[in-house]
Amino acid sequence: MASPRLETYCCPNRDAATQLVMNFQPEVFCGVCIGSASISLLLTILQLLPKKGQSPRKMPKASSSSTILLLISICDILGGLGMIFRSSVWLGFPGFIANISVANGTDVWPSTFCVGSAMWIQLLYSAGFWWLFCYAVDSYLVVRRSAGLSTIVLYHMMTWGLAVLLCVEGIALLYYPSLSSCENGLEHAIPHYITTYAPLLLVLVANPILFRRTVSAVASLLKGRQGIYTENERRLGTEIQMRFFKIMLVFVICWSSNIINETLLFYLEMQPDINEMPLKNIRSAALITWIIMGVLNPMQGFLFTLAFYGWTGWRVDLKWRKREIPWESMSSSTVGENTYPSPVNYQSNIHDSKKISTTDSQQTDEAISMLSEGNTSSDERLTRSSPIYQGW
Repeated sequence: MASPRLETYCCPNRDAATQLVMNFQPEVFCGVCIGSASISLLLTILQLLPKKGQSPRKMPKASSSSTILLLISICDILGGLGMIFRSSVWLGFPGFIANISVANGTDVWPSTFCVGSAMWIQLLYSAGFWWLFCYAVDSYLVVRRSAGLSTIVLYHMMTWGLAVLLCVEGIALLYYPSLSSCENGLEHAIPHYITTYAPLLLVLVANPILFRRTVSAVASLLKGRQGIYTENERRLGTEIQMRFFKIMLVFVICWSSNIINETLLFYLEMQPDINEMPLKNIRSAALITWIIMGVLNPMQGFLFTLAFYGWTGWRVDLKWRKREIPWESMSSSTVGENTYPSPVNYQSNIHDSKKISTTDSQQTDEAISMLSEGNTSSDERLTRSSPIYQGW
C-alpha cells in the first residue's frame, strides 16, 4: 500500500508510531499486500483487454479524457507492481530488510532498496491522483468546449512534473542531511507528509466541485440541443452523474483509511509513551486501519475500471485485428442494413448546408460521448436522440 510511513521506516531512528505499525505482523501484512495487489493487477488487465463478442470501444476521435482514463489505470498497475516487488523482497529476505534498522551500517543496499521502492510506489500513486484531478478538469473543459487533444501535453507536464517535484522535495526534506539522521523531529517528517497527501486531498476537495459543475453544464447542453429535455437526455445526464459519483466513491473507499490511520498515528506521536493503557484502543484502531490500507490501496486500479467502463466480462479476444481506415468505416456504414454513422463521422459525408446547421449538435454529441465513454447504452441513446440520427 501507499503510505509515507514506508519512507519513514527507512530511517534507522524512526519514530515509535512508525515502529508500531511496521512491526505489527509484517509477514501477514506483506502477504495481504501481495494478494490484494496481484488480484487487482490481474483484474485490471482483464478489464482493459478486448473481449469476444463485443465491439471495441469507439470514440469519434481520440480524446484527452479517454487517454487520461488509460493513464490512471497504468499508474495503478505500475504502483501495484511496486507493492508486489517490495512485499516479496520483505517476505523472501528478512535478513536483508533487518539491516535497515542498523544505524551507520556499512551495507547501503537495504536502505537503497527501502527508499527506492517506497519512492516508486509514492510517485506512481501520486501521479494517479494528479491524473484524476486532470480528468475532472478535462471533463469540465470538454463540456465548455475548451479542451482537446492539445491539452493532454499540458496535463502530462503538470502531472509528472508536480508528482516528481513533490516526491523528491518530500524525500529530500525527510532524509536531510543524511539517511542516518532523518526523523530527528517533526520538522523533517511534516513536510514529507504534506507533499504526500497534498494531491490526495486536492482530489477529495476539488473533484466533487468540478464534477458537479460538469453535470450542470451537461444538463444545459442537452436542453439547448433541441430546446427540450427529453427522457433519454435526462437518463444520459443521470448516467454521467452516476459515473462521477462512482469514481469519487471508489477514491473515498480506497484512501479514507489512509487519512484515518495517519491521524491516529500522529496523535500517538504526540504522546509521551504510546504504550500506555489508555491508548490501547487508539493503537488497535491504528493497526486495524493499517491492515485495511494494505487491502484497499492496491484494489483502486480494478475498482476504477469498474467505475470507468463497468464490468467488461471474462471472454478475452487476443486475436490481432486490422485497424479500420476511417473512410472504409464510413463507406461500409452507409451501405450496411440498419446501420447509422456516428454523429461526428457523419460530418465527413453530409452536404455543406447540413454541416452548418448541425455543427453545434455535433460538438455537443462529441462532448457528451467523451464523458459517457465505455457506457454502450448511453452511446446508443445519444445516437438515436441526436438530430442527425433523426434526419436519416
